[in-house]
Amino acid sequence: MESQLRHIAVEGLIGVGKTALAQLLARKLDARLILEEVEENPYLGKFYKDIKSYAFQTQLFFLFSRYKQQQELRQASMFHVVSDYLFEKDRIFAYLNLNEHEINLYEKVYSSLVKDLTRPDLVVYLQARMDTIRDRVHRRNRGFEVDLSSAYLESLSDAYNRFFLHYDATPLLIVNTDSLDFVNNRDDFENLFREIMTPTRGRRFYSSGHIQEPFERKS
Repeated sequence: MESQLRHIAVEGLIGVGKTALAQLLARKLDARLILEEVEENPYLGKFYKDIKSYAFQTQLFFLFSRYKQQQELRQASMFHVVSDYLFEKDRIFAYLNLNEHEINLYEKVYSSLVKDLTRPDLVVYLQARMDTIRDRVHRRNRGFEVDLSSAYLESLSDAYNRFFLHYDATPLLIVNTDSLDFVNNRDDFENLFREIMTPTRGRRFYSSGHIQEPFERKS
């Protein structure tokens, strides 16, 4: 299927299914797949055991890893691309985990990198209830994630929701995944795929097979 969307970025909390959806979309569109280099980060396991001590190292590794991928993505701009992250979301983790002095240095590095990057044509933001997230994290049994505290997951979920509440840099499709199984249910995937391919201006909401009209955010 030919699409006007040259770059789709899928986002969401840990365990919500963003990588699985990105893989399905890339296969459907015959697109280049860009996956976040999670397990390659040598600090991540230590970070989850001692967030305060390893937050800065973990953050910088991800920042430069994502930047390198985005540079390669620019060179492949003639192809369709699906990624399982949005570069700008790096700041969600930075402001959640870094102290004031680390943030000051991080912002100098971040601002020098982000100005050279292009934005996706559409961001698909996947949401789910916290009990759904915890269940999916435990089912995929990725060692360093299983021990994540409920408090950290909830604070991360709040940070994601605040970020995307104010995000308006690109068209945004927000998807409630609590009652969707796009991995194992073909109809669920095909219905979601049609909504993703539908031209979007501003933001739209998709839940249980129904598209919702956008609403105006309160200031």
